[in-house]
Amino acid sequence: VQLQASGGGLVQAGGSLRLSCAASGPTLRLSSIGWFRQGPGKEREFVAAIMANGGSTDYADFVKGRFTISRGSANNMVYLQMNSLKPEDTAVYYCAGDRSSWAARKLISAYGSWGQGTQVTVSS
Repeated sequence: VQLQASGGGLVQAGGSLRLSCAASGPTLRLSSIGWFRQGPGKEREFVAAIMANGGSTDYADFVKGRFTISRGSANNMVYLQMNSLKPEDTAVYYCAGDRSSWAARKLISAYGSWGQGTQVTVSS
């Protein structure tokens, strides 16, 4: 499975961005698609995930109420709508594909396919 993330950019605090993740290849083998981020000098961390059939979603506490993950009608697209952005949201955002169980959705090690990342910068 190949994943391509896009949609990052520079935005002021309080603004919004929508990230896109385009999946190609044997996407039917995926159990979920996740978004992770890695800020400057920080470790990569879980942001959000959606089950491959769109049945369930999950979010890190620090984005609940601000970010929304969703699937596109074409099924090969996953979006991350980010509202009320804060400077601490500045990071490279990655989408990833998981072939293991939904229970492992927050684990970086569960994701075998990663996109190249898209930079999000939030200015204060």
